[in-house]
Amino acid sequence: MKLVLRKVGNSVGVIIPKSVLDAWGVGEGDALRVSGRVIGPQPTGSSHEALDELKRKIAAAVVESAPPARIRAHSLANLHRWKKAGAWVSAYDEWRRILEGPDDGALFAAMLGRDGESTRLRQSAPYVGLLPRDIVARLNEEAAR
Repeated sequence: MKLVLRKVGNSVGVIIPKSVLDAWGVGEGDALRVSGRVIGPQPTGSSHEALDELKRKIAAAVVESAPPARIRAHSLANLHRWKKAGAWVSAYDEWRRILEGPDDGALFAAMLGRDGESTRLRQSAPYVGLLPRDIVARLNEEAAR
């Protein structure tokens, strides 16, 4: 659908057809979300759930783009650097045990699992920096819609 920008006072706005607003489940006085070049309804559900899902998708992209040996080496290097800098949390001890272990299944379970333990570990993910910035930006943009 094409919407035309119109002058509204000192600003510019659009008129969104009532049928679209009804489909989005919003009406006069409700807020819309503007993200990048997308305008739409506020996401429903818990923002924590949305953040957890974003972190899982980032982990999945890492698994798709890097072999386990590279994930382990990069993550252990991050953990080493963070410990040296004094930026350490208990989850890093758990990650170090997983990363130093021989079981790729345990690594993938921690990175991709939907259980509470995996979700908690992903809040302190050591594999940051393995994905190109444009991929991370795209995943963040998709999550914001």
